Amino acid sequence: MPQTIEISVRPLVEYVFRSGSIVSGFRTTTALTEGTKAHQQIQKDYGEQDHKEVHLTAEVVCGDLTFVIEGRCDGLILSDGVPMIDEIKSTSGSLEDIGEDTYPVHWAQAKMYAYMYIRKHAVQQMSVQLTYVGIKTDEVKRFRRSFSASELEAFALEAAEAYAPYARLLLEHARRRDESIRSLSFPFPDYRKGQRRLMGAVYKTISDGLRLFAKAPTGIGKTISTLFPSIKAMGEGSIKRIFYLTAKTITRTAAEEALENMSAGGLHLHAVTLTAKDKICFREGDGCTKEACVFSEGYYDRINGAILDLLQHETSMTRPVIEEYARKHQVCPFEFSLDAAYAADVVICDYNYIFDPRVSLKRMPEEMKKSSVLLVDEGHNLVDRARSMFSAELRKSMFLEVQRAYKERNPGIYQAAKTVNNRFIVLRKVSGEEERVVGSSQPEMMDELLEAFVIQAEAELVTGRGGEEAELLLECYFASQGYLRISRLYDERYVTYAELDRNEVFLKLFCLDPSHLLRQAGKNFRSTILFSATLTPLMYYRDMLGAEEEDYSLSIPSPFSPDQLDVRLLPVSTRYKDRERSKEAILDMMDKLVMEKPVNTLVFLPSYPYMQEIYEGFTLRNPGMRTLLQGHAMSEEDREGFLNAFQKDASEPLIGFAVMGGIFSEGIDLKGERLSSVVVVGVGLPQLSFENDIIRTYFGRSDKNGYDYAYVYPGMNKVLQAGGRLIRSETDRGTLVLVDDRFQNRQYHHLLPEEWRNFRRV
Repeated sequence: MPQTIEISVRPLVEYVFRSGSIVSGFRTTTALTEGTKAHQQIQKDYGEQDHKEVHLTAEVVCGDLTFVIEGRCDGLILSDGVPMIDEIKSTSGSLEDIGEDTYPVHWAQAKMYAYMYIRKHAVQQMSVQLTYVGIKTDEVKRFRRSFSASELEAFALEAAEAYAPYARLLLEHARRRDESIRSLSFPFPDYRKGQRRLMGAVYKTISDGLRLFAKAPTGIGKTISTLFPSIKAMGEGSIKRIFYLTAKTITRTAAEEALENMSAGGLHLHAVTLTAKDKICFREGDGCTKEACVFSEGYYDRINGAILDLLQHETSMTRPVIEEYARKHQVCPFEFSLDAAYAADVVICDYNYIFDPRVSLKRMPEEMKKSSVLLVDEGHNLVDRARSMFSAELRKSMFLEVQRAYKERNPGIYQAAKTVNNRFIVLRKVSGEEERVVGSSQPEMMDELLEAFVIQAEAELVTGRGGEEAELLLECYFASQGYLRISRLYDERYVTYAELDRNEVFLKLFCLDPSHLLRQAGKNFRSTILFSATLTPLMYYRDMLGAEEEDYSLSIPSPFSPDQLDVRLLPVSTRYKDRERSKEAILDMMDKLVMEKPVNTLVFLPSYPYMQEIYEGFTLRNPGMRTLLQGHAMSEEDREGFLNAFQKDASEPLIGFAVMGGIFSEGIDLKGERLSSVVVVGVGLPQLSFENDIIRTYFGRSDKNGYDYAYVYPGMNKVLQAGGRLIRSETDRGTLVLVDDRFQNRQYHHLLPEEWRNFRRV
């Protein structure tokens, strides 16, 4: 019985006909893609009988496979007698570099549309035209060919036959995957308290196509409790893909381990972990040109074989596996992982691959989104991350440096950079003596000037010329592109602010409320599950993360016994002005704690300087005690060394000092005697700052408590995360010491977990 493969034109022809090298270390938004302006420029000259953006579909039978191909062609020209497909491409480079046969994949795309047209209309002859538009010059270059119906049918069959081995591999994999899911059992002998409830909520949310905001306590097993029901939904056909999104590298390991546990129980699925390009790249600093990197040279000639090899022999495609196969086939490991992700069942990656308009998986078709679920781990982190992803900033000095560097080298770039620099000078002059200016609109003309600069920069960058000047230009280009993308999202939820001094102007489009954009980014996906132990208060996170009225909420109490946790309060002030006075009381408490309980302990403090001060005071008092101090900008090896130092069978206890809200205050799992005491100093409030005060003012005007939104809720989240490192399983026991008199106030006390509220004062 023939099996049906539904596929769009572009992924089909790119798989079969794409060839050559990764030609540049940057990706333009306009070069050789379907640029909207280029389309409109060409399409406005079409005749009355001609059509633009025409949806086409056709079938190709290839042995046991039936390909159902669909797509939307740029133009259908009917006014010249013989029907003609017009495929439009735009480029910021020179059209002189483009010949008739430079891009076979473009001919293939146009010919596939022509085949789809003749199948529907039974014509015997068809013309195909490639139209290239130079963005910088508005120059147009066209190539035209004619094909008979039989030639186009042979071409479509050839493309289908070339794609068929890959299609059969995916079909066979899907069969094995679904069979394994149907027989898959929960990978642990027992369910923790609340686990079934969370899994049921996840399953129902996916079935109903909604969002779930789940506050699930530390130790309940949130990773397996979200992945397992999602995989079960995949086996039933509700979804085809799972994106497991994390804010930190360390939490991706938990997802990989959960999938490994299920694989040991018979699960068969493809999971890919995406690693940031700067971490996985095999080269350092030479760029992604074919001349500089053997892994970029000829990449598209080798990638299909590499993907087939990977998918045939691996299921868990973690970073080491990706690197192994990338070296074997000599392909860029980062691009290889992205290509593998489009074929995977589960993709483990950072938030930005889905939500950041500058980074997201742009080749993901809409039909893939509609059949995918987003599992957002540690969802509380998404508020600040979204603000950052949806904001943009520029500095005047960037354009001044480019202006100077290209004065003799490229007059076009020189003039474009100078014009932007002059606009900054005007902004500084009209601001008078003010050091900071805040407004609710964007600077006039800035977008137009940046667009002109981007066009000049792209034309230079595609040449591949290197040097320090090129590095300056590339940095400025990316910043300009980021600004332009964000400027299109700008609305009443933004402010624009500028910081000005004598030689510099810093300009920022600052997203105050990311909820609308997060809602828009996730709306085309089947479902979104946001979960964390610290979605407290839940109404705040629903508000900030874009919940709609019909979306679900779930709050699960702690599964652990209250007598597992000894909670104490040292009610002294840790406000900045009082820290010197309360320092001795804190050190006295720590001395007594380690004497009473000589166990592994983590002490969390609100800043590096404060941490250093308490650390020095403690080591001075306890010169023989084993201690460890979190460093600035620790490497992955340093982080692993810090955590590995906490061992349950050590000859003497270890006292570690870390920053609240830092890399060790969430996402780490030191079970049992590896960690038996935690001290949390302060209520975690962000430092008073210009940006936080803007946020406070904005939400205060929206009939909300601006101070809570800007300071209290984000701060207390850090406290809850740090304290949550302690009890991780049913057998863990420990002591939690909260240090700050504000924990007694209702504003902070009611945000504590119920099991923390009956603390004992010391």
